[in-house]
Amino acid sequence: MEDLATLNKQIEEMQERLRLQEKLSSLGMLSAGIAHEIQNPLNFVINFSKLSDNLLNELKQLLGSECTQLPQEEKEEIGDILCDLTENLHKIAEHGNRAISIIQGILLYSRGKEDEYVPTDAARLTKEYVWLGYHAMRANYKNFNISIHEDYADGLSAVKLIPQDFSRVVLNIMNNACYAVWKKAQEHPEDGYQPIIRIKLAHEDNILTLTIEDNGVGMSREVQQKLFEAFFTTKPVGQGTGLGMSIVKDIIEHKHHGSIHFTSEEGQYTRFTFHIPMNL
Repeated sequence: MEDLATLNKQIEEMQERLRLQEKLSSLGMLSAGIAHEIQNPLNFVINFSKLSDNLLNELKQLLGSECTQLPQEEKEEIGDILCDLTENLHKIAEHGNRAISIIQGILLYSRGKEDEYVPTDAARLTKEYVWLGYHAMRANYKNFNISIHEDYADGLSAVKLIPQDFSRVVLNIMNNACYAVWKKAQEHPEDGYQPIIRIKLAHEDNILTLTIEDNGVGMSREVQQKLFEAFFTTKPVGQGTGLGMSIVKDIIEHKHHGSIHFTSEEGQYTRFTFHIPMNL
């Protein structure tokens, strides 16, 4: 009877995870639609900021000849205002372009052709999904805050990847790292613990190496042994499907012919390192 009860419980948990996975799939389609709709007004924001910057430059030239008769104090005040307006417009364009970049990543993630290798700026893609994972965690957990230390190799040429799959790897590992440091912060709120996640992207001998390390709760030996099993998760029901790491393994080892290495010490840290051939 105990075995039957255990089996029924496992079946119920699996059904709940499958329902959640279906819900996440629907949310992915919805997100792609929202991203597409947001992109158009963002393009207007960026274009009008550039147009306004051009008009502001023309205004500076016109005022240049007219300001000669004004008192020095007023000339300085006008100059300060014009500089502030210019800086504000540049910030609008900069952050608008960043938002566009994130949206394009979401659309690529949802629309990318299956198993299509595309020359990819791995550093840019990694950075986008590192911060996407971080902001997603902040949206779900009040007062969540960490330090993210990034180290991206200079001069990295475009790497042939399946972009939507590589971004899924970064997002899955980043989500786990954020959860690990958040959980440790909840367990040790008074000991001065500083959550840190380190990202490093390097290349050597035609091998792309991505390392993501956190100083969170770490993994026990039992968890490490079951890490890549489908439907295995240490998160509460409703917060994890148990499919993330099995998907990561398939993407890295089978689709990109790479390898995964990880080390972890319970209560201390977890470090994942991915090696991907650059000449696929």
